[in-house]
Amino acid sequence: MTEDAARTALTERLAELDRLDALSEEGRAPVTLQQDSVGRLSRMDAMQQQAMAQAEERRRVAERSRIRAALARLDEGEWGYCVACGEEIAEGRLRNDPSVARCVGCAAGG
Repeated sequence: MTEDAARTALTERLAELDRLDALSEEGRAPVTLQQDSVGRLSRMDAMQQQAMAQAEERRRVAERSRIRAALARLDEGEWGYCVACGEEIAEGRLRNDPSVARCVGCAAGG
């Protein structure tokens, strides 16, 4: 994967994350407890859906952070190299996820 292709993929993914944030904003809102119109199970279901939406938001925040770090490595000319050992990251690994920062060996803890 070329650096230009990586930058494009990373930028597009950031835009997609922003779009997903906008779509899920209502699901992360506090659950209102209206005793007269919503039963106990409905409230529990709403709270579970809210918790799932909040967890998904945390995953998007973490991914956005990884993408910004990858874009910074691109700007510094260090993209494609493992941040732990300095070796090149396999082409297939970068093609699968251009935001990866570690080679397979370092990612596995070795």
